[in-house]
Amino acid sequence: MTQLATAQDRTVHIDLYARLARESRVERAPWLDELRRAAMGRFEQVGFPSRTDEEWRFTDISPITKTQFKLAERVPDEVATDAAASFSFGTDAVSELVFVNGHFAPGLSRIGKLPRGVKVGRLSDAINEQGDLVEKNLARLADIEKNPFVALNTGFLSDGAFLHFARGTVVDQPIHLLFVSAKGADLSVSHPRVLVIAEENVQATIVESYVGGGAGVYFTNAVTEIVAGPGSHIDHCKLQQESLDANHVATMQVRLGRDATFVSHSATIGAKLTRNDLNCHMAGQGAYATLNGLVLVGGNQHCDNHTLLDHAEPNCPSHELYKHVLSGKSTAVFKGKILVRQPAQKTDSKQTSKTLLLSDDSTMNSQPALEIYADDVKCTHGSTTGPVDEDMVFYLRSRGVGLEAAKHLLSYAFAADITRRIKVEPVRRRLEDFMAAQHGLPQDLRITNLGAFDEAVQT
Repeated sequence: MTQLATAQDRTVHIDLYARLARESRVERAPWLDELRRAAMGRFEQVGFPSRTDEEWRFTDISPITKTQFKLAERVPDEVATDAAASFSFGTDAVSELVFVNGHFAPGLSRIGKLPRGVKVGRLSDAINEQGDLVEKNLARLADIEKNPFVALNTGFLSDGAFLHFARGTVVDQPIHLLFVSAKGADLSVSHPRVLVIAEENVQATIVESYVGGGAGVYFTNAVTEIVAGPGSHIDHCKLQQESLDANHVATMQVRLGRDATFVSHSATIGAKLTRNDLNCHMAGQGAYATLNGLVLVGGNQHCDNHTLLDHAEPNCPSHELYKHVLSGKSTAVFKGKILVRQPAQKTDSKQTSKTLLLSDDSTMNSQPALEIYADDVKCTHGSTTGPVDEDMVFYLRSRGVGLEAAKHLLSYAFAADITRRIKVEPVRRRLEDFMAAQHGLPQDLRITNLGAFDEAVQT
């Protein structure tokens, strides 16, 4: 069925904004109020996208547009204590900021001992204390004109996470941003916002986790902006493990300065409806980007990943690998684009999408694309989709492995090609445990060295 967006679809969010504006008693910076008004004006003008839009034609967002969501309300920290503890990194993270139903939970958060020059905290506090810096960077990358979900998020912008790394700072352990949708989030919407500013020669690892801690149907609309200064190295992980009845839409905008490096690991294993937009703008010579993605969905889940590698300057290599494992009646979309602008000579970019179908009812739509305006470049892209290799199944069965265990083991190895690239141990461990449990692997088949299977499971 074709989805048609109507004016009524956006009314509930416009009404929520109007009520919030009337009831709010918090003093805000004038520039922030103007930004929010402009964003909601844009959303009111364009509304939600429909499947007549090329960028959305494979994703039906009617579960979002047809639901009368309410704004997620603040709940006592105790409501999410168990969920936060379950997904916490503990001492594996130097800092851990916890947000419950979109609201900062100071009692569950821990700043930790950070190097001098590193600021980690609430975005609302940063607006009050470092207003000029925030105003200069907030909503500068995530464009309200191009994406209505970004406009909606910006319209409700009030709190979130703020990370600022001064020049030359190095943070050895990950900084964990944990967004928990706990009890009380049913039929509600939250708009998490993350702003990361890394100045010159910064090294840091950031993890965003979005998890369901007891809530049912809800809507998370997240926006992350990352500014990576010259010579900086940012390793970013995103783990989406929302409730299986949830809707998750996220936009990440990254800008890389000269010789900056950005490595992204994005994993989707939760939510009924997921849409991820990841746009990386290589704005300085010698910038380097790696985008790795893993999608593990089943049942009636749907995941749509859109990526853009925007090469604007010369000598900017990039590599992208997304893998999907689909079972049941699940569906997935991958639309990856490599854009090489005319000044971006000597670009070397490679994009690959691979999908493993574990059932005849699962569906994959893959659309890799190149748009090149420079003449001295080397760019490749490829996409493959197929079932488990029957020859490898036979090979394993001939050595005493059962049929189902053989199929599960091969799909486990296929996905592990991504997980073992992740340097953050808690993220890698959670994904490995999820795959092992999902595929029902006995302990003696949960192998850690999967190199022997690599060639066999390449589809």
